[in-house]
Amino acid sequence: MMKLTTRRKFIARTTGGAVAATLGLGASPALGALGADKKIRLGFIGTGGRGQHHLSDFKTNLPGEVDIVAVCDVDRRNLEAAARLAGGNVRKEKDFRAVLDAKDIDAVVIAPPDHWHAIPAIRACEAGKDVYVEKPLGQNIREGRLVADAARKHERIVAIGTQQRSGPHFIEAVRRIQAGEIGKVTFVNAWNAWTTTQMGGNIGNPPDADPPPEVDYDMWLGPAPLRKFNPNRFHFAFYFFWDYSGGMVSAWGVHLFDVVSWAMGHEIRAVGSIGGKLIHDDMRETPDTSEACFDCPGYTLVYTQRHGNGFPIYGELDHGIDFHGSKGTLRINRLHFTIIREDDRSHPVVVREQGMDVPHKKNWLDCVRSRKKPNSDAEDGHRSSIFGHLANISYRVGRKIRWDSRTETIQGDPEASALLTREYRAPWTL
Repeated sequence: MMKLTTRRKFIARTTGGAVAATLGLGASPALGALGADKKIRLGFIGTGGRGQHHLSDFKTNLPGEVDIVAVCDVDRRNLEAAARLAGGNVRKEKDFRAVLDAKDIDAVVIAPPDHWHAIPAIRACEAGKDVYVEKPLGQNIREGRLVADAARKHERIVAIGTQQRSGPHFIEAVRRIQAGEIGKVTFVNAWNAWTTTQMGGNIGNPPDADPPPEVDYDMWLGPAPLRKFNPNRFHFAFYFFWDYSGGMVSAWGVHLFDVVSWAMGHEIRAVGSIGGKLIHDDMRETPDTSEACFDCPGYTLVYTQRHGNGFPIYGELDHGIDFHGSKGTLRINRLHFTIIREDDRSHPVVVREQGMDVPHKKNWLDCVRSRKKPNSDAEDGHRSSIFGHLANISYRVGRKIRWDSRTETIQGDPEASALLTREYRAPWTL
């Protein structure tokens, strides 16, 4: 049993004393040339709930490492809240291109809705900015590939918000799996189980309306199809509409898929997904209940998500992963991992969490200075996002699909292949 370390002590130990398209935009100087005594100058693109959480983390838990130069959001309410949180003379922008054009910004934190992850990330790379971008890496698979390619082409440090990659107990669990401690892993089970309240409840079927006067709705839509404003297609509820997201399968499941990909490899041969809107009689499009089965080289992965009942699977939290090996099972979530050996199930080994979020951001800042690969880079984020996107494609076409991980193509199914990308509303083209 690892001694439980408090989050505060862990943050202090890992951060204390450490100081470590084609828009014709001006590039920032290479961050490696700034020196360890220089603060990294940040701009924040998308300052809703998650964006403000990131801003607070950088300001409060990483003191002395960053200057917050600008905040950007198309909703003036989010923008003003972020500016108050940042304090000082922070600039307020409505258009992310102004942030990318700024010579006094070295790196950007991107956390708008999913359909706005890829385009700012790609253009930030083109503008010479380093990037911390929320998951999933794109609204679709092609977007993720283009972000990963842009990061490599422009030699940018791009970290993805899959913070488990910086969590010591996740790192230790993956090491033990890959070292063969639980034997040959042939079956992996991952799950999310939420109550209807946790997922926003029944969102109903309200009529279209005028957008709030504080919102630039055309910019909020961006590359998505032009539609009349509806309060249920906005802010948190955007997750439930294919124009903007892939529901919780891609938006939260990616955290679990990332750990599986990290431990077992990213290759997938085929996937089939079933489910539907079985709980909610409302206007959402994504399923509230689904199960996906992945045929992967050497093992099978099953992922379950449900919105109608929060009873924890196997008595754990609302999420988790079981790696079943020939010598034992490793069960992991954000609080701990447990190893249950096949030859002695009465004496499990438990290792507790020691923080993730702040160490993940600290790792990114360190890599911005050193130019080393971050714990979760663009290629990792893209490959982990593929799992959820493929599950959604299978669900939408209603059949099993075959995947070629080398070419990143769906085999013999033009209808499913069309969902690897989307139509883009001008001028937001890729």
